[in-house]
Amino acid sequence: MNLYQFLRRIELRTERIESFDEYPYCLPAVKSLDVLEFHPKVTFLVGENGSGKSTILEAIAVAYGFNPEGGSKNFNFSTQDSHSGLWDKILLIQGADRPKDSFFLRAESFYNLASNIDEIGAQKSYGYISLHEQSHGESFFSVFFNRFRGKGLYILDEPEAALSPARQLALLSRMNDLIKQGSQFIIATHSPILMAYPDAIIYELDNGFKQVNYQDTEHYKVTKSFVENPEKMLKILMEE
Repeated sequence: MNLYQFLRRIELRTERIESFDEYPYCLPAVKSLDVLEFHPKVTFLVGENGSGKSTILEAIAVAYGFNPEGGSKNFNFSTQDSHSGLWDKILLIQGADRPKDSFFLRAESFYNLASNIDEIGAQKSYGYISLHEQSHGESFFSVFFNRFRGKGLYILDEPEAALSPARQLALLSRMNDLIKQGSQFIIATHSPILMAYPDAIIYELDNGFKQVNYQDTEHYKVTKSFVENPEKMLKILMEE
């Protein structure tokens, strides 16, 4: 165990939960959450839409002190108070070291984050150009390459949302550079490209948490089957 990683694990504080019949505690991923160990470099949460991965990632970020809609710990804007109370029901176990940088990026509220950056005049940290004046993918890249500084804790929710496959490969390279500088990533993703990072833990959420190998993820298997034989897959999908 690396005592110097920023986040070592989270524990669910069941004594604080009044009922597991209410959202989000009724989600299988939350019900089965006891202790979740993090990799000192990269931890992936993967699963189908609605599996609870973004809900759990958001809870981790908010419990750590991030704004629910994203940004660094200094951001305190709010456009819609829609985050769950799960953050108050988990215990973060941190390492002895503290990050010099940190950021929570979520694709769902990235527009709101970009608007707030313009409002406070913080474009300098994001490449000197308003994120709204760039394409969606370019604005994501401005955050990854300009704002992320190394020795940081980076919590990312579907960072591939605006990125082409080639840009996802570039993000993998950028992640590796930041990890060499002592950074730790926790990522919820659907991207089989990103989750291919070799030194990582992958948790697949399917009626609970299951640690899996990359080739055993549903995302990898479905993508591989399609790419290897698209004609057969399309025929099956489009049969009447």
